[in-house]
Amino acid sequence: MRKFLMLSMLCALPGCASLPFMGQQAASAPVTPVFFKLGSTALDGPAQTAVQAAAEAAINAPGADVVVTGASDGVGSPAADDAIAEARAQVVAAALAHDGVDPDRIKIRNAGDAMPASDAGEPAQLARRVMIRIEG
Repeated sequence: MRKFLMLSMLCALPGCASLPFMGQQAASAPVTPVFFKLGSTALDGPAQTAVQAAAEAAINAPGADVVVTGASDGVGSPAADDAIAEARAQVVAAALAHDGVDPDRIKIRNAGDAMPASDAGEPAQLARRVMIRIEG
């Protein structure tokens, strides 16, 4: 049963990129979600893999902007939520630059605790992510 659950979860991961974020659906721009643990700004193994994949896609689209939008889960104060969302976006932006993306192409946005209640999915998980969108 455990193997089935793990396989099901792995098969569902590609669908995460199409989940709504801040009330928007990904149209045609490639989107990569980077998930963080509760209260964390550290990139774990899966997060590093996601950033590396996004960096590769950005390198293959040299004229495109790379928009990094951080979010938080709304557990803390608005100031704390903004700070962790910003820190998460900064960490992802630094990792993208480390992986070869020109820092001048990276645009950082902070969603803070701006996840609309109407969005589908697990709100806590959706809020603890940074979205990397390649635009242009």
